Amino acid sequence: MIICKSAAEIEKLRRSGRMVRQVLGEIREHARPGATTLDLEKFVARRFKELGARSAFKGYRGYPCVLCASVNNEIIHGIPSDRRILKEGDILSLDTGVILDGYYGDSAITVPVGAISESAQRLLKVTEEALELALEQVRLGNRLGDVSATVQHHAERNGYTVVREFVGHGIGKSMHEEPQIPNYGQPGHGPVLKEGMVFAIEPMVNAGVAGVKVLDDNWTAVTADGKLSAHFEHMVAVTKNGPDVLTRL
Repeated sequence: MIICKSAAEIEKLRRSGRMVRQVLGEIREHARPGATTLDLEKFVARRFKELGARSAFKGYRGYPCVLCASVNNEIIHGIPSDRRILKEGDILSLDTGVILDGYYGDSAITVPVGAISESAQRLLKVTEEALELALEQVRLGNRLGDVSATVQHHAERNGYTVVREFVGHGIGKSMHEEPQIPNYGQPGHGPVLKEGMVFAIEPMVNAGVAGVKVLDDNWTAVTADGKLSAHFEHMVAVTKNGPDVLTRL
């Protein structure tokens, strides 16, 4: 069942979502050559504590950290480590979440580490564009398939593939609510979008094949061919005035 939120609940979700986005904005300044992904984990944990929020990720289904830090061919769920040292030219997916006043916030960005190649820049650009185009489909009367198909179409028309094993989701008092939101689909299919629905939409776009492997840590998902992957995520509410992106600052 898809839960529709009241205006008051949406404002609580906005507070949570904006807090996550604020911290992601701060952490990108620390994602530079020579830093470890554990350095970033410690920064995020400290900021959440200072801001009075609880991590949505640490302990969730056994995940050990507050941050997912996924480098280059790692798609999602990269576990921060003092052995993972960032270097010039890397791309880094940063995904994290909070619980604030009982409501979840969840967002992700992929950032360059120093100067990156033109091909990597293009992958980041197209993935973020796919998210923005998908957000525009979050309108009363549209269907969920319109959102999913938009991501797929923009990625594939630019020569990329979308990850099929992992999806976006509804969000509210739980981090993962109905519905699941794939990054592929058919326009005009799926549930009709209604006022008060809140989604976390998160394109995961690969430079090569769509295939995924999960490493022996049982968390880190990587591209099957070792090529780069990018990931962006926003929370958005369906309103009578159009899409309301709750993770915009």
